Amino acid sequence: MDVLIYICICIGLFFNVIGVIGLLRFPDVYTRLHAETKTTTFGSIFLGIAVIVYALTQGLPALAVHTAVAVIVLAFTNATGSHAIARAAYHAGIKPVDAVVDKLSEDNA
Repeated sequence: MDVLIYICICIGLFFNVIGVIGLLRFPDVYTRLHAETKTTTFGSIFLGIAVIVYALTQGLPALAVHTAVAVIVLAFTNATGSHAIARAAYHAGIKPVDAVVDKLSEDNA
């Protein structure tokens, strides 16, 4: 079981590091949000799995249940939060840096 825990921790840390790199490298708020939300959600799920496996092997079922609830809540709130941030950025007038077709603007109507 220890090997499974270490594998999950390594996968989780890898995706969280990739998310940080995406946050630093991408040019605008929309691509940064995409990189950060997708990778850190996936990475945090694997870190949560590692905690759940550890808790179950150590006889700590309450920790496993709390972590499972936190992972489920995290999966929903990350997507909802990034959508809200992207929508607020769009309504604040922040445009994407690269050549993107903006299907939401009134100019295309």
